[in-house]
Amino acid sequence: MYLIILIIYIAILLGVSYLTSRKSTSNEAFFSGNHRSPWYLVAFGMIGASISGISVVSVPGMVLTSEWTYLQTCLGFFFGYIAVAYVLLPLYYRLKLTSIYEYLNGRFGSSSYHTGSIFFVIAKMVSSATKLYVAVLVLQHFIFDEWNIPFWLTVIICVAVIWLYTHRAGIRTIVWTDTLQTLLFIVAISIMCYEAWRLCDTKIATLSTQFSTFNFSDWHSPRYFWKQFISGIFIVIVMTGLDQDMMQKNLSCRTLRESQKNMLSYGIAFLPINFILLLLGALCVIYAQQSGIMLPEAPDKIMPFMVSEIMTPIVGICFVLGIISASFSSADSALTSITTTLAVDIFEWKQNEKLRRMLHIAICALFAIIVILFGYTQNRSIIDTIYTIVGYAYGPLLGMFAFGLFTQYQVRDKLVPIVAITSPIICYTINAITSHIWSYQWGYELLLLNGTLTFIGLLCIKK
Repeated sequence: MYLIILIIYIAILLGVSYLTSRKSTSNEAFFSGNHRSPWYLVAFGMIGASISGISVVSVPGMVLTSEWTYLQTCLGFFFGYIAVAYVLLPLYYRLKLTSIYEYLNGRFGSSSYHTGSIFFVIAKMVSSATKLYVAVLVLQHFIFDEWNIPFWLTVIICVAVIWLYTHRAGIRTIVWTDTLQTLLFIVAISIMCYEAWRLCDTKIATLSTQFSTFNFSDWHSPRYFWKQFISGIFIVIVMTGLDQDMMQKNLSCRTLRESQKNMLSYGIAFLPINFILLLLGALCVIYAQQSGIMLPEAPDKIMPFMVSEIMTPIVGICFVLGIISASFSSADSALTSITTTLAVDIFEWKQNEKLRRMLHIAICALFAIIVILFGYTQNRSIIDTIYTIVGYAYGPLLGMFAFGLFTQYQVRDKLVPIVAITSPIICYTINAITSHIWSYQWGYELLLLNGTLTFIGLLCIKK
C-alpha cells in the first residue's frame, strides 16, 4: 500500500513538472520563474518548504522535554517576517537581484560576495540534508526495509526523484509542486491530530495546565522567553531574509507588493501550524500516561512509535505523506537555490544553460553523499541540530548584511573571509567556556552572538 501511494505521488510530481516546464527551460525560468509566480501560491508553498518533514517528527517530541515553550520562538518568527517584508525585500527588488548575495558585491566587494555565498551553500547543504534524512528514514521504515533496499540506495532514489522534477524549470516548477506538497502536509497533520484527540480522554483545560508555554523566571535556561522570542526574530531574518532558497521564491513574484503580501501571509500561517504539531505531541504524551505506555526516550522517536504501534493505518499513510511532501518541498528548493548561488555568484554561469544543468547534477550527487554520511552520525534532536547549524553558519551572514544596511563604512574586502571564519570559532569557544564555568546554556541566541562578533570584526577592518 505504501509503495503504491509513493509511486502515485512521484507520478503526480513528474506530471506537474512536465506541465510547468514545457514552455520554458531557460536559466531565467530556473532561477526566477520568469518573475511570474502568483504570490498566493508562493506563500502557501513556502509553508511546507520552511516547516519541513522534520517538524512532524521533532516538534511534537519537544513537548516531552520543553513542553510548549517552542511557541515562544514561533511568536518571534512573525516579527521577523515583518522585518524581512519591509527592510530586505524592498532592497532586493530595487537592485533587481537574482542572487541576494550580489548585494554584498556592490556594498563591499568580491571577497565579501563570495564569502556570503559560500557560507550559505555550506549551511543550506547541511541543514537540508538533515531534513531529507528524516524522509529517508520514514521511507526506509515503512517501505524499503520490506524490500531489503539499503539506506544509501533509498537516499539516491529520493534525490534522483527531486532532480527529475526540478532539473528543467527549477523555481518555475517548484512554486507549483511546493503548493501541492504543502496541501498534503497540512491535511496529513490535521488527520493525525484528530486521531490523537480521538484516542485521548482529555480537554483543552487539561492541556493548558499540564504543559507550560512561557518561561519568564529562569534566565539561565535556553527556554527563557526573551531568549527564544528575540532569537525567533533573527532566525527568520537569516533563514528566510538572508537565505537564497526562501528569497528566490519571493523574488519570483511579479512585484514587490505581491512579494510582501506573500511574506506576511506566510508568516501568519506559521504559528497555527506549529501549534497543531505541539498539540499532536501533547495528545500523544497524555495518551501514553493514560494507557501506561512507555514512550521512547528520544523525542524524535515518539511520533514514529505512535504511528507504527498505536494509531490506525490511515494515520500511518498520512504520516508518510506528510513527511515526504514537506521534506521533498524543502530539499527541492534547497538544491535549486544552491545551484543558483554557485552558478550566479561563484562560477558566473548566469547565461550558460548547459553548465547550469551539469552543476545541478553535481550538487544533487554531493547532496546525496552528505545525507548518507549524516545517516551514520546523527544522534541528537534534529530540529536543535538545524538551529545550531544556523547559529554558526548564518551568523556571519547576519553580521555582514547588518553592517551593510546600518552603517556607511567600507571595509577591507580581502579581510572579510577571515572575520567570517573567526567569528564562529570565537562563538564556539565562548559557548564552551560559559557552559563549563557558569553553567549557562546557550540556546538559539548563539545566532545573535555570532552575528554581533562578525559585526564587531567588520568594524575592526573598516577603512
